[in-house]
Amino acid sequence: MYGEDIMINTHKIKGKRIVIIGGAGFIGHNLALHLKSLEAEVSIIDGMQVNNFLSLVDNTDNLPHPDLSNAMIMERIQLLKNKKINLKVQDARDYHALSRLLTDIDPQVIIHLSAVSHANRSNKDPYSTFDHSFHTLENALDCARSSSSNVEQFIFFSSSMVYGNFKGDQAHENDHCEPMGIYGALKYGAEKIVIAYNQVFDLPYTIIRPSALYGERCISRRVGQIFIENALFGNDIVMSDNGSEALDFTYIKDLVDGITRCIGNKNAFNQIFNLTYGSACSVAEMAEIVQQHFPKVNLRNVNRDKLMPKRGTLNVDKARDLIGYNPSWPLKKGYQKYIEWYMKFADSKPELFNKN
Repeated sequence: MYGEDIMINTHKIKGKRIVIIGGAGFIGHNLALHLKSLEAEVSIIDGMQVNNFLSLVDNTDNLPHPDLSNAMIMERIQLLKNKKINLKVQDARDYHALSRLLTDIDPQVIIHLSAVSHANRSNKDPYSTFDHSFHTLENALDCARSSSSNVEQFIFFSSSMVYGNFKGDQAHENDHCEPMGIYGALKYGAEKIVIAYNQVFDLPYTIIRPSALYGERCISRRVGQIFIENALFGNDIVMSDNGSEALDFTYIKDLVDGITRCIGNKNAFNQIFNLTYGSACSVAEMAEIVQQHFPKVNLRNVNRDKLMPKRGTLNVDKARDLIGYNPSWPLKKGYQKYIEWYMKFADSKPELFNKN
């Protein structure tokens, strides 16, 4: 599924007790399915509130197509159920409830994904962002460092947004970070808290910085998802600066491969990794791929959001050297696969696309 060379780390995955907090989301469910295929003992703890089922009841996130998003979440849950992956519906902001669950599961690895995963939403609602991101992280870390815990590794998902405006051709893990806005600042602050728990309690960590993710069953309103949905519903593809901005677009399979290589790998302990494709493409290039499938779609330009940093390529040499990371899904290959999946999904649920 992710390449034969992933087997080099399989012996470290098989039988390992892994908990993914916030694991019913886009990244988490794809990761859980892959780890289960490698015979890990995977459990998910998720409150199902942020970018998930409960937020769609009243569409509190104001998603343009809530029924479509709900159908994707139902497919996530069904896939997890089919693979018999343990899903515990629990708000990680409740320290004592989270502690009880973690005590029962007794994980060796905690992967923390619980967060508000969108910069624009974070800037509009800082309180909720801090509550669902910082608060859940604090609880997870404190449970992980307890005397009864057998946690060997704490993996935290940060973001390329911590860099702020990229200073050169590529962003490296040791670059000085100057995040912009609530989302980037919170992610960078969270990194420092994770590192502090290692300094004080000797809790081994791995910090992941992904970028511009796309892939199956994403409802987080990332640019790759938005472009396809707009094309399917006959809406314009909207870009700033005529799509000239370059992003390090990363297919979910490459990210999952990189995370898998970190688990139980001593070379990944107490390290920060860029886990991206490692080569930026312009937003216009992504739009061109959409146009190949939807030639009638209209492109429209808007003013740039002043709180969105100017980004580009993230250097992945450190991950290549230490964990053997080898991204293999360039935009033309990965985005093509994602569009094909989306079109099949649309064909299977025509009632959701009756505007076409």
